[in-house]
Order: sequence, then structure tokens, then C-alpha cells
Amino acid sequence: MERLHISGGNVLEGDISISGSKNACLPVLAASLLSSERISIFNLPDLVDVSTMLKLIGKLAGECYEQDGSALSIKAEEIQCKKAPYDLVRTMRASFLVLGPLLARCGYAEVSLPGGCAIGSRPVDQHLKGFEAMGAHIEVRDGYVIAKTTEGLQGADIYFDNPTVGGTENIMMAASLASGTTNILNASAEPEVKNLGDFLNAMGADVSGHGSNQIKVKGVSSLRGCTHRVAADRIEAGTFMVAAVATRGQITMNGVDPRELEVVTELLSEFGAEVETSSDRIRVSMEARPFAVDIETAPFPGFPTDLQAQFMVLNAVARGKAFVREQIFENRFMHVQELIRMGAKIELRGSNMAVVTGRKALKGAPVMATDLRASSSLVIGGLVAVGETIIDRIYHIDRGYEAIEKKLSALGATVRRIRN
Repeated sequence: MERLHISGGNVLEGDISISGSKNACLPVLAASLLSSERISIFNLPDLVDVSTMLKLIGKLAGECYEQDGSALSIKAEEIQCKKAPYDLVRTMRASFLVLGPLLARCGYAEVSLPGGCAIGSRPVDQHLKGFEAMGAHIEVRDGYVIAKTTEGLQGADIYFDNPTVGGTENIMMAASLASGTTNILNASAEPEVKNLGDFLNAMGADVSGHGSNQIKVKGVSSLRGCTHRVAADRIEAGTFMVAAVATRGQITMNGVDPRELEVVTELLSEFGAEVETSSDRIRVSMEARPFAVDIETAPFPGFPTDLQAQFMVLNAVARGKAFVREQIFENRFMHVQELIRMGAKIELRGSNMAVVTGRKALKGAPVMATDLRASSSLVIGGLVAVGETIIDRIYHIDRGYEAIEKKLSALGATVRRIRN
């Protein structure tokens, strides 16, 4: 078991290159199953979740890929297995995204109900509702979703009860090879959905409206190979921005699209930070103790739920009191008790609101990561704390942050990975 050891109090300064986005590359990898031709993907992050998805693709399509660092070549010439097993899907929710491609290409799929971070139920009923509208027969049996169609998928009008990122992505992929036109209403407008639509179009699909709440997909008979570069990870960028402000430092993030982080940079300005942006760069600097700012998560272009925990740490060392409202997932305050161990003053009100009263400093403590984004909040807490912080169960961090201790060390932090 590995842990992170952090000595707090250092100011973070310097330049950092943001890695490829986990949430953007996972659906792209799943979509590669839609074509039998070669697909080249660049800027692939070195993450546990990416390795898990590649293992799953290998299970379904055999030895179909070659990887050289951040470059990947996939040629899923033949789907050899139509069952995504529990032992792979249980560790990562995004594994469920292979359902759409398998169903569209093969007319049959068995996919285990998904796992991933324990941050609420996050049901897949909206995915299944969409597939049924397209003519698929769906059965849930023994922990597996069994989907099949005898006459192929048919275009349909699909309305999501709530915007769902995974549901939108799954239906987009399936609709690309369906007969007729599919209209996805109340779709997710997240940048990662737009990234997937761009990838599908590069393969020869006919997707329009991606990046908005209404997406149209005109089905085609087949998809070709293509070349694709994974977009920079806006959540990693946001995490490092918060770390810069919390430690009263100065960081320049390269290779990131500021348009995807407008609400984040605006909020950081309210905290008192100085933010400068250009076409592919964001510079954040902070000199004084931040002001407390209320936070409320919302679908894009609102404030991202994946940065809620990190911003809570910022409020924990700010001047004043702030309310943090989690409007996307239930049970996403699991980091609160660990931050309280570090001296934070946080009061929970119900399942979706926290009241944070800022203190001048946190104190180092042994803490335990409970999910991916909660773990990054503990890292930031350790950076600003007085004394030593040891974070256990850091396999959560490795699911979504590439070499985080190396990147932080290069910026001046004292962080090291230790083994029991």
C-alpha cells in the first residue's frame, strides 16, 4: 500500500504542463471499438483508469493496441468478446461506456453494472432508457445489463430527465451507427462530450450540436480510422490553480483551454487571486489570505462538481464563512471528516450543504482518501497545513492525476510517495 507524505508550508511557483483529460480520453477509447480501422490517439495520460479501459478493450477486441508513452494505436478489427466482466467494470464507472459501441457494432452486449468512486448512486437508467428508445431489448440479470437488437438500432428522439454525461456519450456512440437520426434532448454540454463528438466526426460520423443541450446524430453505415489528440484535463488544471491560491503562490498552466474554466477563474478572482489567460495558458497568482466565497455545483458551464472538494479547502483557510452546495451528486462530502481532522471548521447541513468557516491555518494529520477528487483536496490541505500530512489509499489519486507528487515537487512542494 502506497501513501503520500507532505510537509506543508511551501509556496508553489513555476510552470506546469497539464496532462490529457481522463474524462475526455475514456469515452474516446470506448468509441474506438466502433471502427475496424486503425485509430491513433495522442496526449494519453498515464493513469490507472486509462490502463483499466485498455485492459477492457483488450478483453473485448484482443491484442488490438500498441502504446508508446502518451501515443496509442488501436485497431479493433474484430470484436472477439461481447461481455465486459465485473472484475474490470467494478473499478471504474466509465467502463460502462463500452455498452453503446458493442450494441451498435455487434447487436449484443453484456456489461456489468458499474463501480468507481463511492459518491452517490449515479444510476444508469437514463442510458438504458435511451437504448430502449432506439429499439434495443434490455434485461438486467445477475448484476449485468444484457442488451440486444435483432434489426439494428434505430434513430429516435431521446429526452434525458437530467443531463447525464455518460448517458449522452453512450447514446452518441450508439447513434453513430444506427439507422436514421437520433436527437438527444437535455443532453450534457460538458467539454468532454464535445471532445467525443469531434472524435466521432473525425471517424466519419455525422454529429452536430455537441457542446449544447441538444445533439443530433445522423447514423452512418460504418466508421473509419482517424487521428485524435486528447484535450487537456480541465479538472487537473483547476486543482493546480486552487493549490497555487491556497499556498499564496504563482503557477502558469500550459496547454489548457481557458474557455473550459471560465467559471473557475472568475471564482478564483473573487477569492482575491490574480488570473491571466491566453489562448492555451492560464496564470494564477496570490499574495494574501483569500476571501471566503460561496460555491454551488452545476452542469457545465456552471461550477464543476469535480472541483467542489478542492475549493472547500480554499474556503477552509479563507477569511470569513462560505456555503458549499453540492447539486450534482449526493454523498459527495466524504472528504469533510478528513479535513476536520486537519483542523478545518466545517458544518454539514443535510446531504448537500456544508458551511465552512475559514481558519488561518490547517494542521498536518494522517488522513484517508475516500474518492478521486476528495483525495486531491487532502493533498491541497497537506500543502497549506502546518506540519506533516500522510494520505492513505492514494490509489484514488492515481486514477485521475498523472504523477501528482512529481508535478508538485517541481513547483516547490515537499511531497514524496512512500510504501508501507
